[in-house]
Amino acid sequence: MELRLIGVPGIPMVQPRDDLTGQIIAAVAAMGEEILADDVIVIAQKVISKAEGRYLDLRTVTPSQEAIKLGLEVDKDPRKVQAILDESNEVVRSRRGVLIVEQRLGFVQANAGIDQSNIPHEGDDLNNICLLLPVDSDESAKGIRDEINERLGVNVGVIVNDSIGRAWRIGSLGLAIGVSGFTALEDYIGKKDIYGHELVVTQVGAADELAAGASLVMGQTDEKTPVVLVRGYLPKEPADSDKRGVQPLIRPKEMDMFR
Repeated sequence: MELRLIGVPGIPMVQPRDDLTGQIIAAVAAMGEEILADDVIVIAQKVISKAEGRYLDLRTVTPSQEAIKLGLEVDKDPRKVQAILDESNEVVRSRRGVLIVEQRLGFVQANAGIDQSNIPHEGDDLNNICLLLPVDSDESAKGIRDEINERLGVNVGVIVNDSIGRAWRIGSLGLAIGVSGFTALEDYIGKKDIYGHELVVTQVGAADELAAGASLVMGQTDEKTPVVLVRGYLPKEPADSDKRGVQPLIRPKEMDMFR
């Protein structure tokens, strides 16, 4: 297998209600490429959230007593803590400077994915404007995939990635938080290795692996490359609807030995 990861420069600063699909198609064409059938398009969560208008002004947030107390414990703005609680199912861990939650879509991550970096601001907006994760990142991925198919007549896979910290390891990693047209979790249980041994537990987070590779191309600071074309990994839409999207990658709480 040969994989190519092609960064797509030239995406403009995305605004709410922008035609993000059109911007991606135009940027790919401007670099002398085209979107081909069976490409996988990895898109940074941030530009999707911007296009979907997922901004929150903390000046509109009134923190609860729970948020005020927790804010003191973790040394965070209680308004932001309230926003995190509103976007979460539960608090998993907390200590000074750290607030780990189960985000409402099931992702265990810091601050429910709420971010204040690389967001345009004016004056005192710097510490007041936040960006939330998409309402439904699988649906965001599906919407872009469907629009590409409609406009270009090609079937692609789409992954929405975000930078998330990992248990047991230092450093954030690009992980999939939305998937469409792609098998996020490849199941090799029951297959044989090169010596004929049957695999008992092997499952591969293919969407996470591609999301991580794409994240290296995207960068984390001022690279302005929020879209990456992955070529050579043929996406497959699972026949079983329960295996579609990003949910197969999320370990159920009852199977999580550390919660």
